Amino acid sequence: MARLTRQQDAFGQEIWDHFNGREACEIVERDDGDIAVSGGPAAYFGPFDQWPQFERDAIELAAGRVLDIGCGAGRVGLHLQSRGLKVTGIDNSPLAVKVCKARGLTDTRLLTAAQVSRKLGTFDTIMMYGNNFGLMENFRRARWLLRRFHAMTGPRACILAGTLDPYDTKDPLHLSYHRFNRRRGRWPGQARIRVRYKRLATPWFDYLLVSRSEMKRIVAGTGWRLARTFDSKGPVYVAVLEKEIGS
Repeated sequence: MARLTRQQDAFGQEIWDHFNGREACEIVERDDGDIAVSGGPAAYFGPFDQWPQFERDAIELAAGRVLDIGCGAGRVGLHLQSRGLKVTGIDNSPLAVKVCKARGLTDTRLLTAAQVSRKLGTFDTIMMYGNNFGLMENFRRARWLLRRFHAMTGPRACILAGTLDPYDTKDPLHLSYHRFNRRRGRWPGQARIRVRYKRLATPWFDYLLVSRSEMKRIVAGTGWRLARTFDSKGPVYVAVLEKEIGS
């Protein structure tokens, strides 16, 4: 998704309001008409001791220079920075970047995932927490981005990719959406959504949710491999992608 204008920055406005002590919520609208209230902006500010255990365990693998993709309010970047790691946070939301800077994340930039390149330098860890593997959007774009990430990371680099297994549900609305996607030639977990807050709304964008077997299919041949996963008690998990030997 491209950089957001002021009228499109619903996500940034909600976390900016929360940061400034105002009540805020987040509405996620899907293209089948489903409308849901998310966990809200407070989740983007959660301190490390309030993170779910699987996220706390997985982030111990982060090392060296870190790129935090979709840095939001900075919860991941600030934690890693406090551990002494050099972190570059990127987000397509101008207000999210503003919040991160105000909270003390030293290197925060207004960039989309597709805009990162070796011009930023070489990284050892790429963070995609908070289901941000979804920002890959679709199968083809995910493989293109993974190859790009491969070129801008060190030989022992890893990607810590947060995602959600879309098949781990009994909700008839979600199961119906899987069928809807299959009929139009899309992956079942390839959601088309937008975020709404007050009078603001992001553009519609694809958000890719994948099972572990689909993750393996995506990374095959990109120079990365699925090394392991850190699992929650529900559908959310963190995939650890490592560079293939000799790639």
